[in-house]
Amino acid sequence: MQTTLAKYHIGQVLRHRKHPFRGVVFDVDAMFSNTEEWYENIPEESRPSKDQPFYHLLAENDQSYYVAYVSEQNLVPDDTGEPVTHPDLGDLFGDFEDGRYPLQVRLN
Repeated sequence: MQTTLAKYHIGQVLRHRKHPFRGVVFDVDAMFSNTEEWYENIPEESRPSKDQPFYHLLAENDQSYYVAYVSEQNLVPDDTGEPVTHPDLGDLFGDFEDGRYPLQVRLN
């Protein structure tokens, strides 16, 4: 059995390395755990390895709010110090403090 350590944590604000969006981590998969169809829709030259952590983010860009599923290699910490304004944040997290969001609900 392979074990993988996640570099980032729940409540942390991250941004995508290549695409203009940022978000808050609300779940982590130790390895790829989405559908093959989703994976195959990523252009082959950009397709990340499946054997790394993947993060579920409450994401936002200039146009919209959404949920993103992103490989660890494509994420970096957001250093703006600015809160994320995703409308679903309050369902899971408390107020933005010290650059992160404290979890307010119990996860399995």
